[in-house]
Amino acid sequence: MPSKTIEADVLVVDDTAANLEVVSQVLEDSGYEVSVALGGDRALKLASMHPPDLILLAVQMPGMDGFETCRRLKSAPESWDIPVIFMTALDDTAHKVKAFDMGAVDYITKPFHEKELLVRVRTHLLQRRWSQLLEARVKERTSELEIASEKLQQSQIQMVQSEKMSALGSMLAGIAHEINNPLGFLSGSINNTTAYMQDLIEHIELYQQYYPETDEEIIDHAEDINIDFLIEDLLKMLSSMKIATERMKSMSTSLRNYSRADTDQIVPADLHEGLDGTLLLLTYRIKGDDYRPAIQVIKNYSVLPAIACFPGQLNQVFMNILANTIDMFDEMAKEKASPAYWEMTPQILTISTAIQNGMAEVRIGDNGKGMTEAVQSKIFERLFTTKAVGKGTGLGLSISHQIVVDAHGGSLTVSSQLGEGSEFCIRLPVDVEVVVE
Repeated sequence: MPSKTIEADVLVVDDTAANLEVVSQVLEDSGYEVSVALGGDRALKLASMHPPDLILLAVQMPGMDGFETCRRLKSAPESWDIPVIFMTALDDTAHKVKAFDMGAVDYITKPFHEKELLVRVRTHLLQRRWSQLLEARVKERTSELEIASEKLQQSQIQMVQSEKMSALGSMLAGIAHEINNPLGFLSGSINNTTAYMQDLIEHIELYQQYYPETDEEIIDHAEDINIDFLIEDLLKMLSSMKIATERMKSMSTSLRNYSRADTDQIVPADLHEGLDGTLLLLTYRIKGDDYRPAIQVIKNYSVLPAIACFPGQLNQVFMNILANTIDMFDEMAKEKASPAYWEMTPQILTISTAIQNGMAEVRIGDNGKGMTEAVQSKIFERLFTTKAVGKGTGLGLSISHQIVVDAHGGSLTVSSQLGEGSEFCIRLPVDVEVVVE
């Protein structure tokens, strides 16, 4: 039973029209698509424009012979892998060796037998098909492995960051708890002390009213302690202490809310609360130091609805961007450690929120040194960092981009001008229409 013909295009190259006609007829009768070339130059052009599946190539041709034609075919990117079978009346070993050295897969001597020609053509076409199939499977498998590796790396990064955020959340919750107990005592004590002092002051005022003439020693002591100022200043101090404890209670509440934001479920959340909590954690870094004055933080908050999100993950995004901005300001401060410079160019960090085209926008901008276009194009790539060795991992913004885009279906972009500052824009879908005051 004859072998089934493989659908394929075969290019036949020979300088003799009669030979072309005979070979072409045999191949066409067997179901192959055949194209012909009367010389090496024409063969190279056809192979470049319409690469065939196999080439039958004569050796002895005027001008460019078969060996040179084969060499050029094998050096061209579009035809290097096309199998070449030489057809020639030269039957000596030296020519056969040279043919294989040129990259041919087979060698048929003239006059050839029709069945032998067809078997050799089919065999090498099959080999090429199997080779192409294997190459495709290798590429497919390699792509699958690369995707799997990418997912594994992302999963590992997420696990590391989740552990960090979980540890941070536990630490903040513990700090908030430890602060709340003495704060509650102080707040209650200040309230009671203020009430007691009011009673004592009223009692002293009654003595002064009914006994204006008193012992000389008491009068001298009142003058020594400047009792009128003492009473006025004591009440002021108690009021300031009360304000301070209320501020600390507010900070404790923010820390507790920040720690509770680390959830593995999508919940409605107030983005402003997350931003304020992040700024609170970074307070010690925002303050001035020996190199620069305090960073000015400007908040332009609009009324936002609650956003369906993973609040802990978004807090991590805010932390990464804000911490990077502060790092940049610190670098500038060490490069330009001049009080006069900072008086002329204060460091400003601006946070703005708004609803635009059905998306909640959080813009975090600065008036720092900005970025080149080359840096902007790579800023969200994993392991890319502009910081010195040991100063940055190159993971922060990559993870942030993954959180905003993959986990929330939003977008994270940056716009920057060298020497004028940068602005990161976080856009998130608005899914829960609950207005947060």
